Amino acid sequence: MKVLLDTHCWLWWLTDYEKLKEEAREILENGSNIVFLSVASSWEIAIKYSIGKLDLPEPPERFVPKRLMRDAISSLPVQHIHALRVAELPYHHRDPFDRLIIAQSIVEGFPVITVDRQFELYDIEIIWAR
Repeated sequence: MKVLLDTHCWLWWLTDYEKLKEEAREILENGSNIVFLSVASSWEIAIKYSIGKLDLPEPPERFVPKRLMRDAISSLPVQHIHALRVAELPYHHRDPFDRLIIAQSIVEGFPVITVDRQFELYDIEIIWAR
């Protein structure tokens, strides 16, 4: 199974694993699954870090790649088709990073692991992390 992690859930995976529901943990721990983190999440993390809304033990340009490699997380690049699909989404969710992750889920056909209830307003498969 291929799954896409919402930014918030990836950060929980790294810092507060117990917050994740058993189902989400099983998917993340199953080595036959391919877990993706969107490049949009790296962008979101970098912005939040730079404005002081996210504390990390080291700068994002070191923190993110190290954790992706350590946990065998695949990067999901942002393609033009992903960015352009955002224009077709109903405006239920105002967060531009989440809207891009939702568009990637639609284009790629990957379920999203999230805690964000706004995601359920879109026609995507969701795996609730909490």
